Amino acid sequence: MSMKHYPATISSPDFSLLENKIIKFEQENRIFERSVEERSKDNCFVFYDGPPFANGLPHYGHLLTGFIKDTFARYQTMLQKRVERKFGWDCHGLPAEMSAEKELGISGRTEIEEFGIEKFNNYCRASVMKFMLKWEKYVNRQARWVDFHNGYKTMDRSFMESVMWAFKQLYDRGLVYESIRVVPYSWACETPLSNFETRLDNAYRKRTSKAVTVAFELLENPQQFKQKCKKCKLLAWTTTPWTLPSNLALAIGKDIEYCAVLIRSLMLFQPALKSVPKSQFQNAQITENSGITIEDNGVYIFAKSYLEKFIDHCEKNNFVYENCNIKLKASDLVGLSYKPLFNYFKNTKNAFRVFVANYVVAEDGTGVVHVAPGFGEEDFYLCQDNNIPAICPIDSSGKFTIEVSDLAGVHVFDASDVVIRKLKEQGNWFRTEEYTHSYPHCWRTDTPLIYRTMSSWYVAVTKLKKRMVELNKRINWIPNHIRDGRFGKWLEGAHDWSISRNRFWGTPIPIWKSDDARYPRVDVYGSIEELERDFNVKVDDLHRPFIDSLTRPNPDDPTEKSVMRRVSDVFDCWFESGSVPFAQVHYPFENKRWFECNFPADFITEYIAQTRGWFYTLFVLSTALFDSEPFRNCICHGVILDIKGRKLSKRLNNYMDPMEVFDKYGSDALRFLMLSSSTVCGGNLLFDKKGNVIRDILRNVVKPIWSSYHFFTMYANVDEIKAEICKDYQSIIDCYIISKCFKTVESIQTFMNNYNSQGACKVLMDFFEVLNNWYIRRSRKRFWKSTLDQDKLDAYNVLYTIFYYILKAAAPLLPLITETIWQGLKYEEISVHLASFPRLESYDNKLIAKMDLVRELCNAAFSIRNTFNIRIRQPLSSMIIYHKFFCGFLEDGYQEMIKDEVNIKSLKLVNRLEDVASLELKLNFSLLGKKIPSKIKKLIQYVKEKKWRQIEDEQIFLGDESESYVIERGEYELLLKIDSEYSAVFDDGKGVVVLNTELNNALVLEGVARDIVRLVQETRRQANFHISDRIRVIMKTENEEIKKAVNIWSEYIKEQTLASSLEISIEIGVNFYFKKYRNLIIGISLIC
Repeated sequence: MSMKHYPATISSPDFSLLENKIIKFEQENRIFERSVEERSKDNCFVFYDGPPFANGLPHYGHLLTGFIKDTFARYQTMLQKRVERKFGWDCHGLPAEMSAEKELGISGRTEIEEFGIEKFNNYCRASVMKFMLKWEKYVNRQARWVDFHNGYKTMDRSFMESVMWAFKQLYDRGLVYESIRVVPYSWACETPLSNFETRLDNAYRKRTSKAVTVAFELLENPQQFKQKCKKCKLLAWTTTPWTLPSNLALAIGKDIEYCAVLIRSLMLFQPALKSVPKSQFQNAQITENSGITIEDNGVYIFAKSYLEKFIDHCEKNNFVYENCNIKLKASDLVGLSYKPLFNYFKNTKNAFRVFVANYVVAEDGTGVVHVAPGFGEEDFYLCQDNNIPAICPIDSSGKFTIEVSDLAGVHVFDASDVVIRKLKEQGNWFRTEEYTHSYPHCWRTDTPLIYRTMSSWYVAVTKLKKRMVELNKRINWIPNHIRDGRFGKWLEGAHDWSISRNRFWGTPIPIWKSDDARYPRVDVYGSIEELERDFNVKVDDLHRPFIDSLTRPNPDDPTEKSVMRRVSDVFDCWFESGSVPFAQVHYPFENKRWFECNFPADFITEYIAQTRGWFYTLFVLSTALFDSEPFRNCICHGVILDIKGRKLSKRLNNYMDPMEVFDKYGSDALRFLMLSSSTVCGGNLLFDKKGNVIRDILRNVVKPIWSSYHFFTMYANVDEIKAEICKDYQSIIDCYIISKCFKTVESIQTFMNNYNSQGACKVLMDFFEVLNNWYIRRSRKRFWKSTLDQDKLDAYNVLYTIFYYILKAAAPLLPLITETIWQGLKYEEISVHLASFPRLESYDNKLIAKMDLVRELCNAAFSIRNTFNIRIRQPLSSMIIYHKFFCGFLEDGYQEMIKDEVNIKSLKLVNRLEDVASLELKLNFSLLGKKIPSKIKKLIQYVKEKKWRQIEDEQIFLGDESESYVIERGEYELLLKIDSEYSAVFDDGKGVVVLNTELNNALVLEGVARDIVRLVQETRRQANFHISDRIRVIMKTENEEIKKAVNIWSEYIKEQTLASSLEISIEIGVNFYFKKYRNLIIGISLIC
């Protein structure tokens, strides 16, 4: 009875099927749960799971982030860390509300309030839950271990209470204030956005709009025109014509030089008059006899830099113009009053004057900026400083109010044409042009934003800025340029954060204010206990509208008539995301000691744009609340694009559904693709719809790993061997592969400690290349031989030992294939993921270097074979080897190995480079030209005449008896020049191989014999014979060369193919399986 200790495997299994079996095994045996429970609570590795919005299925970006999180969590688990992995859900905010509005068929604040806030929020609550089970299916299939059962949701009462606590802490520390400011505003969502939300991916996009140049008529002229002209006009340029009805001031630049040009329509002139040519423009002047009447037209004032554009426009429109030849400074214009463009706000106090502002430049426009304080941050502050109120005559949906009677109900982006038409009618229009610029859009609705004044609650980030910059220095960012670059610069320019949103589905801002301004009072609540105490009600839900219903008399009102009412706003959902570290554990109400012992987190990861999103809000709240950085290590990964560099989207139909990828290729292949790419270091990954890049990973990574395992189980079962982990190794190749394995494990650990999965994947791939194509291939004879001697047992034990170490090291990177193989090899631990990461073992680095050099040497020889199209099975007569640091490193054992590998009969080692190649000296002229410029020609002559040699300390001596020079390292380069196409260099030019490619008859016949062996083995595979089956071989051929080869190499062929007999016949029996090749038919049959 045969004793097969290992599973029967096939060479090309369905990896997706294998993975599903392993996922089921791990779930049934609670492997994930045990990997956490069996680690000490006092030895935690903490990472924060950034909560995704629960309003859609996972995309490749989610999978990428999940793979990175899971990989390093598994790795730290294998280092015996306790890694709890609570899955989080971002439930509140615009994504949920916009989805609910669409599904309910309603839109905007008014319709939501008519529908009912309670019903609307209940719908939002239900809708965010419907994707959770589907998410769980995707996450489980990608082999990502997370705790869904104990996960957190930002809509949980406990989470929201911690958010309230955080806000009250900020308020009590003077870091929260209410203010009216200009904010980015999404009219489609009817809510303001934070400044960093306008910096998220694709927030800025190309937008073409109408830009208009407008003439503002001064009510009093500059001093230079007091006697010459009654009409002076300032030309202002704007890209937002719809803001002109709200104009309250004009701004000019302090250091800008202004000029003036007289202009009137050609129709008002005599026919003989013409435009003044440009060549005469500077000399043209206004004189008493110029023929221009004061009433006819006016003088246009603008920045001198705009002059050329002004002239071009005049000539295109047949305007007559004359330069006033007068220079104007800001001081000549500041303080002047002008006539309002429209009468809507003509009585506004202190308005309609010219001011100097630092932000005015002359590059794009006219050097005069129209100021609408209700729609521009800089405009707002300019007017605030000059006691001009901010007027913002639009409603929550971006439509004009009745204050602008001609445009009431018109959306701002539909109003520009109306405004321009009115300007033309009034005589204020000068020019309209198409202007394309980068413009911010709403990240949720893709609609262009507007900037408008609103009352909002702010976190005073500017008070924290200096400390945040200091704390940032402590963090290990991957890639490291993020620290002082993208994130560091962002912190340095941080603004106060608008955290209130006038929406419905979110954590309510816990502020209650008196409804009577005569008796002001503000109460801020930081816990449910405080709410229940003051309002004498059980608080089971913190959402609107229940929380809005909590009112009480104002304790500071002696009349007892005013009431404390909650402000209507909810938190920016980014405030909730930034609260994840403490809110997910309900700190400080629960888990206080655990949190304080395990903060900050050891690791987080998200895509790079979160430097202005989640990473930033974590940083703000962590600094404000705990005076600490929120995490110690952070990977900012890139994004996944299609092969044309476009984002993956349903609209473009440019990606394969992730589940289809899992079913076709398995999740390990996708994981390894992502972990090994530059995207884990902030780059981008190009992903084709057909999945070719994943197929390549399957072929080049997963299958080679499986092939080595399949080879082991196949032969071990044939020989009925139960391998053991060994400690003693005898042969050179065994010692080498064990050392190579231990060094690979060490390298993987080093890379993983530095959060570099790309490096870890590279060394793992390199190792299996060596294992399969060097160790196993070169050890096949040891596995094939019929005698079960110690050498054969050593080969099995070494391979078994290799798997024991390398599977554990590779487990975080390829969790499913490693678990499959681990189960098959029956190691002591039930799961590779419950095992510890291999402890570092000593290895022979010199041996590794020698063998790697041998491998590289052989590859150089193979390249010569490829050049001459000589197959490896064809023996060659000889090869010459040279190496700069020869030192006898090629002992006899290595020489025999090289001869066998390259398939040559003899090997010659030479110590002189001149025997195989030559060195060419290349001078560094940029350095030598500065050092000895007068000697360059002489040095070139010496190089051409080969009058140079190497001397000590890597110096080069050039010259002869009459004159000589010594040049230093860096001032030259030595290039190895091989003498023939039969040569190849290796080891970075330190070595050369020369291959004799000439064939004689004996070599040709031996090559034919080796080809026959390959063909017999191919026939055996196609016949589905077992590797241990002994066979009879019959060949039919008319080729004399084949007949001679069989006659000479018969015993060799039989030995290599396990053939008991070999003959050439004119017929092949019916009991034979046969295969026809080009000039040969091979038949094989089993020997029973």
